[in-house]
This record gives sequence, C-alpha cells and structure tokens, in this order.
Amino acid sequence: MKKIKLLLVFALLGLSLSACTISVGSKSAINTSDGGLWASGDRGKTWKQVSQIPTVTGKAGSIGGTDIYSLEIDPQDSQTVYLGTAAHGMFYTYNIADGWWPVKALGQSNITDIKVDPKNKCVIYTAITNRLLRSNDCGRTWQQVYYDNNPEVAVTSIAIDHYNSDNVYISTSRGEIIKSIDQGISWRTIKRLGTEVIKKLLIYPQDSRLIFVATNNNRIYSFRSNTITNVNDPKNIESNFSVSDWRDLGDVLSDFKLGDLFRDIIVSSNDGVLLLATSRGIVRSPDQGITWESIDLLPDEKDAIINAIAISPKNSQEIYYVTNTAFFGSTDGGVSWSTKKLSTSRIGWKLKVNYENTDLIYLGTRLIQTK
Repeated sequence: MKKIKLLLVFALLGLSLSACTISVGSKSAINTSDGGLWASGDRGKTWKQVSQIPTVTGKAGSIGGTDIYSLEIDPQDSQTVYLGTAAHGMFYTYNIADGWWPVKALGQSNITDIKVDPKNKCVIYTAITNRLLRSNDCGRTWQQVYYDNNPEVAVTSIAIDHYNSDNVYISTSRGEIIKSIDQGISWRTIKRLGTEVIKKLLIYPQDSRLIFVATNNNRIYSFRSNTITNVNDPKNIESNFSVSDWRDLGDVLSDFKLGDLFRDIIVSSNDGVLLLATSRGIVRSPDQGITWESIDLLPDEKDAIINAIAISPKNSQEIYYVTNTAFFGSTDGGVSWSTKKLSTSRIGWKLKVNYENTDLIYLGTRLIQTK
C-alpha cells in the first residue's frame, strides 16, 4: 500500500513541477531549476524532483533553484521534513504531495543544521551562522537561545538527547562542545578541541549518554555525558556538565586512507553500526568505534569524491552514497553496489532514508563546489 501511495504522490508532483524559480528581494534564485530536493520511492532506482511551492495564484513556485545544506525528518512524524538552504532560509512539508512551505520568520538565512525535539514535534532548533534559534510552536515564532559574540564563529551541529530532550548539545567552528540541560535556557562549554573545527555531533541511539564527535580533519572522538538532572542537587547538576570516558579514535582510523575531507558520521538505529564517510572512502564500526573495517566501493569509482552517505534505520546492510554525478546503493553491506546517474545538473549533497518507509530516500542537491 505504501508503494502505491508513493507512486500517486510522485504522479501528482510530476503534474505540478515546473521550471520556475523563486525570487528573493531583487535577486533571483539560481537560473537552473533542477536542484532542491529529489526523492526515490524504490531505494534509488528512480527519482523525482519534489520542489513545488503552493501559491495563492495557483501557479506553483519552486525550490528547484536552492542549495540544500541540511535535511531533517521529524522523529515523531515521518512525513514531516525540514530543509535548510543556503541564503533561502528554511522550508517544511507535512506531505511532499502538498509541496513546501517557507518558514517566513527565519527569512533568507543560511540554515546549517536543523533538529526536532524527539519528545515534542513542535520544538525545533536551527543553527544560523553564529546563532541557535528555537521554536516552541512548530516554527511559527522563534527565539534566540544561543549567540556567539564572534560573527566568524559558526554553530556547526545540533544534537538532542532522545532519552531526556532537556539536554541539547551544539558544536562550533572554534572547536567547542556546548551543553544545555534546560532546552537552551542556559549553556556551558564542556569541551574545547583547540583549532579543530567540529563538523558533527552524533548521539548513539542505543545509549544517549554516548556521543561521537567528528572534526574537519577526520578526527573522531567519543565521550559520555550524564542525562538525568536533579535540579535540587548542585552536585548532580555539576556532574551533568562533566565529560567522562573521552576517547580519541584517530589512532584506530590512521590505518585507513581516508583523505582529509570529512563528509559524515551516521549510525543505524537498529543495531548501532557506525559509518564514517570521507571524500575518499567509507569505513564501518560494529562496536562503538573500537574497531573499523573498510567498505569496498566500485573499482571504477575509486577516484570519485563522496559527498554524502545514508544507512537504513532498520537494516545496516542497506547503505547508500552519492558523488557529484551518481547515486550508489548496496543491500548487502557493501559487497555489491548498484548505480544510478543523477538526473540533476547539481551534485548530491545530503542523503536521508525515511525511518518508517525505508524504500523512500531523500536527496538534497547543491551547486558544484568551485573550491
């Protein structure tokens, strides 16, 4: 039944997609319209652009001229998807058949990360350059909950404790890990990594006290942080800002030729298998980063630059990655791969598998990088 619904969705989208682009003030979006978000309902065999913006005039607009920088699926509602763009703000949908709606309160900002509270779908956090904003009403209004005095320092990643969502972590381009135990009302820096730019924080799905840290030079760390806070116990509060069992996984990873461009670190919520992707390779850990193994990619694609990876939330054998021009999928843990040329002139930049219907994959695109 889900596959039939998806085909109907794509059929509806196919009737309404157009080559129009959105305008921002006096400047138009990129003059190509094949960007934005693409979706596959059959694990990457076929793709449809899903870019329409409903309008009061009945003539649909489009996010096809936008670059996707962040992609988030609501943990409580798999049909609700949020997109963060470069210089065009945030968009959301409650059903891709109905198109995308702009979050007008955020304006035409650069959205570098988005996270939805796993316990309350109307609480949303978004990172915009050196600020973190939170909405308590499903994106209608926003308040600034973190601000860095240095405009050149960016909030790079957001992580929310799925066991106790009062705990929120952010990372910065200055190499800081900062924690709040009250949903962003107050913050404390719990770790500084010096000159390393932190690219992502990842909370382990089987144990929210275990957190992984990835930096721009492919350094991977992990640590533990307490999750339950007794506000009447000063010692307990202090312990929840402490970092324990800090591990540098770099020595284990040094045997792999991973290059120097970090792409992503992801985890299967089913069995906790970790995948680390760089521009040159993908490695896998079945034991929380203690040991790693390399995943063989297609030989004729060994020189291709990996841009993004995804893993099925229900089956860690289902792995996907995308390069500038092609999408790759494996159902046997990387033993064999299928490949599909991208239907867009842009590069694939973000990948996400729907956690409820794992046949459904989202692909965010952006312009080819010049650097």
